[in-house]
Amino acid sequence: MISDGSYGSERNLARLLSIMARLRDPVSGCEWDCAQTFATIAPYTVEEAYEVDDAIARGDMAALKEELGDLLLQVVFHARMAEELGLFGFDDIAAAIADKMEARHPHVFGDEVDAGQSREDRWESAKAAERAAKGADSAMAGVALALPALMRAEKLQKRATRQGFDWPDVGGAVAKVIEEIQELAEASSDEERVAEAGDLLFAAVNVVRKNGVAPEDALRAANAKFERRFRGMEALAQGKFATLNLDQQEELWQAVKRLETHQSETGEAP
Repeated sequence: MISDGSYGSERNLARLLSIMARLRDPVSGCEWDCAQTFATIAPYTVEEAYEVDDAIARGDMAALKEELGDLLLQVVFHARMAEELGLFGFDDIAAAIADKMEARHPHVFGDEVDAGQSREDRWESAKAAERAAKGADSAMAGVALALPALMRAEKLQKRATRQGFDWPDVGGAVAKVIEEIQELAEASSDEERVAEAGDLLFAAVNVVRKNGVAPEDALRAANAKFERRFRGMEALAQGKFATLNLDQQEELWQAVKRLETHQSETGEAP
């Protein structure tokens, strides 16, 4: 069902805000909801964002509607807790993001002429100006610690690139990966192995990024492909996969790959 316009949206939002206020009422509210803090709710907020992403990846629009509602609830929850502390409320959050969106699109909402920059260049320039206005003392400032590690590595590298600190071409990045592989092989303690493994992954992110691919998306696709193929091997082994030796398992792996190639070429359903 399509929304019944701005009045309906305002009515439903007011209802949701009222529900959250009732849940947080220290006398008549829900004990669990009343006990929550920003820190205890944060993991749920992150989880709901991932579930939105999952619904989109699956093309499930009914699930997307539900998951977006769950994510909105998280915003309302945080806003209510902040309001109780006298910090800010939902209206302040909405006003702040509205102001930010207008400020970041002066060629749309203001008189600035579109200089033909890419969306990313224009967006990053605006964000850099915002960080400077807030007193940021580093190009690395503001890259959220809670981001998935691959995504955060990519963002840190992009920030460094805008400051001119980057390999001029992908060859330098590839050489760095080879160097880090060797250093990991030579590590002599658990501490060294952890450090060198991190360096290797960080260097690999740089190679992928310089090939124009988002590392998080690439690894997600690789995970899905590996899981699909492993399940295919299990199906071919008919419940006996774990009893096979490595050579036999490899034969099944190649068989699954050949089947995927055949299905791709013929358009057959997997």
